[in-house]
Amino acid sequence: MNTLTLILEIFQKRTNSFIRFLMVGLVNTAAGLSIMLLLMNAAGFSYRISTFFGNSAGAFLSFYLNRSFTFQSNASSKKSGIRFIAAILVCYLFSFSVSHLLTTQYNQFFSSLPINGKNAAILIGTGIYSISNYFVQKLYVFK
Repeated sequence: MNTLTLILEIFQKRTNSFIRFLMVGLVNTAAGLSIMLLLMNAAGFSYRISTFFGNSAGAFLSFYLNRSFTFQSNASSKKSGIRFIAAILVCYLFSFSVSHLLTTQYNQFFSSLPINGKNAAILIGTGIYSISNYFVQKLYVFK
């Protein structure tokens, strides 16, 4: 057993799955953004192509790391892959809807803050997405 494997095993025993989930989110975001920026700026691909491939790579990495590292799942790759895609879509629609509703219903409240409603919606939506996605992946996708 190499040193990195030992460190990861100790880390997994001492952290909860939500912390690992957030760490995986940081890793796949960094990887996806790096791919987007490289494709667009170094390879000359369009914004749409670059973001499609960057987001796809980030999602694939997220699936792999969450399956093996975060939740240590033995569920079928095919079954959990389909559930993973469905979970991402449902969590996105849920978070978008709730954050949009909150920021439009409480627009007056948000106008008194040093942040505009659209930025508030993005921040609220990201929080809702992250939390709901964690629970859906833990209780449904990788169960």
